[in-house]
Amino acid sequence: MEQTAFELFPERQVFTVSELNAAIRRLLNGEFADIWVSGEISGVKLAASGHCYFTLKDAGAQVRCVCFKSTYRYLKFKPQDGVAVVARGAIDVYDARGEYQLLVEFMEPQGYGALQFAFEQLKKKLAMEGLFDASRKRPLPKHPRRIGIVTSPRGAVIADLLNILERRFPGLHVRIFPALVQGAGAVEEVCRGLQYFSDSGWADLVIVARGGGSLEDLWTFNEEAVARAIASSKVPVVSAIGHETDVTIADFVADLRAPTPSAAAEIVVRTRQELLDRLEGCRNRMGQAQRYRLVTLARRLQERGIARPLSLLNRAVGRHMQRVDEQLYRLRDRVRAVIEGRQRALKGLEARVRYFDPRPRLAGDRRRLDTAAGAIAHDIRMQLARRRGRLESLAAHLSQLSPLRILERGYAIVTNQEGAIVKQPAQAPEDSLVRVRLAAGRLEARVLSRE
Repeated sequence: MEQTAFELFPERQVFTVSELNAAIRRLLNGEFADIWVSGEISGVKLAASGHCYFTLKDAGAQVRCVCFKSTYRYLKFKPQDGVAVVARGAIDVYDARGEYQLLVEFMEPQGYGALQFAFEQLKKKLAMEGLFDASRKRPLPKHPRRIGIVTSPRGAVIADLLNILERRFPGLHVRIFPALVQGAGAVEEVCRGLQYFSDSGWADLVIVARGGGSLEDLWTFNEEAVARAIASSKVPVVSAIGHETDVTIADFVADLRAPTPSAAAEIVVRTRQELLDRLEGCRNRMGQAQRYRLVTLARRLQERGIARPLSLLNRAVGRHMQRVDEQLYRLRDRVRAVIEGRQRALKGLEARVRYFDPRPRLAGDRRRLDTAAGAIAHDIRMQLARRRGRLESLAAHLSQLSPLRILERGYAIVTNQEGAIVKQPAQAPEDSLVRVRLAAGRLEARVLSRE
């Protein structure tokens, strides 16, 4: 009986809360160590510690999630409310509240490329901070003497940059900061290169360069750390990333975006010949300005030396000219009086001649002649009008009798090779040519048969 009682009432196993949570954690870790969960992000909170907390939910349930700082910093895009994602991680138990949560290690948006989403997300963020504003863009120095380049020391990019710089302006000082431009550690090395040239003050401008590639290959220059390093640089930065069609966040932040690394070298440095031509133009303009200044000073000196004598001479000449003007006025009045007397005498003579002038009588005779000619012309026009009416009536009657009217009704006139009008079949032998006159043209035909 004692053995049976022992089996019916086993000894109780009592867990503490911590032991229970630990047992549940072991169970969940064993079953859900590496899982994928899809849902919509809600309630994103970024703690001062750098950890990110949020909730994944669907229509009927939700699960708490945490992304620790060491993982959060490497996410291609940051969690954002309302975004549908697929998250990868493990189920863990938070002992303090006795809740299970998903430890997120990787995450990508659903229906949208993770890299493209991260690109747009960071672009929007930096634009709102004003890092893309044109007002903060610094002009490049016109004649840089020292150029810093942050790029990989191997490959065609650095070779092209150096060749073009040497060809356009031999003797420029160029300093290269070797940096990875792709893969692990690339972001840190590019940032160190920008920081080096910014702190040292050696370079007049900095070129950040990389060859073309896919979005993943160029992702180093879409990282926020690189964008902020460019924005905080104390010297102007030229972004020369990829090909002309490639666009990165660095292009928006940089003071100037070059389509390609080779184009960057051509943009930042003028050729030596251009500089020499400009210096020659400045020297010519300076010489012209000096000559003009000397001529002006010489004229001013000359004017000051003869100003007093010239003033006295002008006054004396002016007084004599005043007397000349007075004599000219008197002479003009005298001449005007003589002319007016002569004109009065001339008008008297014209009146006397006009009395004997035959032209008025001739004008009267011409008017009478014109009147008679007008009456005759009127009679002639009347007769012409009557005859024109008669002619038009006869022409209309003739038009009605014209054979062309018959042709317009669909008839035709047929002539044989001798030009005679064909009225009988005998006048047009077989296989002979005939001509057919229509209302609006002519035809030439061959006779096939006769009836």
